[in-house]
Amino acid sequence: MEGDQTVVCSLLTVDLNDYCYRVCTRCDRVLPGDNNGVFSSSSSFCTFCNSKQPKLLYRILMSIATDTSVKTVVCFDRAATVLFGCSADEFFHFTKLNPLAASMVNQVLDGEMFRMTLNRPRNGNAQHMRVTSVVPLRSGFQPAIVTLTQLCTKNASLGTPTHSS
Repeated sequence: MEGDQTVVCSLLTVDLNDYCYRVCTRCDRVLPGDNNGVFSSSSSFCTFCNSKQPKLLYRILMSIATDTSVKTVVCFDRAATVLFGCSADEFFHFTKLNPLAASMVNQVLDGEMFRMTLNRPRNGNAQHMRVTSVVPLRSGFQPAIVTLTQLCTKNASLGTPTHSS
């Protein structure tokens, strides 16, 4: 496949084990993180421009099913923000307050239909097609953060713990 390919697909799974990375807000260079996906204060310093203001961006592996195949694709920040309805920073902080929210993302997005534009990565070493555009096909689609907020609020009102102390 050369260039962009637009597919109608169903979202099967979203891998949130390593769903974001830290960049400098000033120069957009990737900042180092530790091996466990936890970001320390030392990883917040940009050695290129000396900025101490990082931000998180999405990088999500997910499986989609088209009418002919199942594919693993990578969804970066702009497209992932459509699915999640918030920035990676906002989602990161939301999951810190509501630890079960990350495990519920697959339940919330499972089976949703999208029109996605996929393209080959520019980096020859990359394994997966990149999602460059996401358009929900269901008229009542709600981004994950909307449904997760409703579920976590409902659980809190029922006395179910939504965060650890």
